Amino acid sequence: MPSKNELIDRIRQINQSADGRWLESFDQQALFDYFEHLQILAEPRGRSSVWRRRGDTTAIVALSNRSE
Repeated sequence: MPSKNELIDRIRQINQSADGRWLESFDQQALFDYFEHLQILAEPRGRSSVWRRRGDTTAIVALSNRSE
């Protein structure tokens, strides 16, 4: 995995509006995940374009109002 500073540099090459100081507040794994996400977004869409959800998040999230 690239270092945190390398990830920030690579992210800023793709997303020039990302503030370096803001990116520094994230850990290395979060930056790596975001960088991978940006790379996937840069690929052409179509039948060959595949996105696989990682197992570390749920597929469906719901908001419940418990005060009712």
